[in-house]
Amino acid sequence: MKEVYLYEKLGEKKTRCQNCAHYCVIEPNKRAAGGELRPDGRGICGVRQNIGGALYALNYGRAVSVQIDPIEKKPLFHFLPGSQTLSFATAGCNFTCLNCQNFGISQEPKKFNEIPGEDLPPEEIVKIAQEYKSPSISYTYVEPTIFSEYALDTMKLARVAGIKNVWVSNGFMSPESRQMIIPYLDADNIDIKSFSDEFYQKNCGGRLQPVLDTAIAMKKAGVWLEITTLVIPTLSDDENNLRSIADFIAKELGKNTPWHVTQFSGMISWKLQHLPETSLETLKMAFRIGKDAGLKYVYTGNIPGLVSDNTLCPKCGALCIERNGYDVNRHDTLAKCPACGEDLNII
Repeated sequence: MKEVYLYEKLGEKKTRCQNCAHYCVIEPNKRAAGGELRPDGRGICGVRQNIGGALYALNYGRAVSVQIDPIEKKPLFHFLPGSQTLSFATAGCNFTCLNCQNFGISQEPKKFNEIPGEDLPPEEIVKIAQEYKSPSISYTYVEPTIFSEYALDTMKLARVAGIKNVWVSNGFMSPESRQMIIPYLDADNIDIKSFSDEFYQKNCGGRLQPVLDTAIAMKKAGVWLEITTLVIPTLSDDENNLRSIADFIAKELGKNTPWHVTQFSGMISWKLQHLPETSLETLKMAFRIGKDAGLKYVYTGNIPGLVSDNTLCPKCGALCIERNGYDVNRHDTLAKCPACGEDLNII
């Protein structure tokens, strides 16, 4: 447990968390708005608690999942391709996405007083990364903003050790947390789940605009950025919705920003088991929409073996990086096309 870095005291022992775009006002013995599953005194994320008029991160140093992943699993296709990344998370999340496949650690712990996890201080996280010779650490599986203190302390040590920092994020950050995190962040994959604020409110318990603001801020700050959209049948597979996302990426983030359009599976979702998997035809449509918007790199995810998993030269079409699942075979020459020398926008 650690006193949080971003909050203000409002008097009468009330606190306003400034960590994410919810800006929860929390009282010691009451539940924050939308907090029907959470013990008293906690915010929507379930892991920040007002204790006696001060706000504490209950999940600090409590790693609930730690493992080595391919960087492509994040997914990041243009940041250290073919490398391994040390991934970790704590319990909790500031969203309540109905499609969540990590609901066992993002949602279920919100019901309980005790925060699950293994005591693993930032120093140990960095040490593990060094032992496995991992060039990066990924803050992932749940929204890393909700363990921003733990993440930031780890990121500072990783930066000193020459290890890159990667976030896999829903983007629902506050401007204050962006300002705090960006100086130590190297790459970010942000979900733009839909271009509908109604979708965000009904299916995620959040809002669209803060996500877009975060994506723009990351790009302007020079953080390597890739975007993911999970294409959910009947909820986010509308052609106009996908076109709006593609146009936003092209106009606001740049046409060299990779866009991952991925297949939904109801079987592994929290509350959408009744929905079918995304059809291959729908993913192909999303791919075409991205290309029509001028995006140089569009990838279809969760269906191994598709040609669109490969990185092709945007100028001449030559095969530059070949992917079969998480097996990566690089044909590029120092991040340039081996055929024509075009820059492939690879870090």
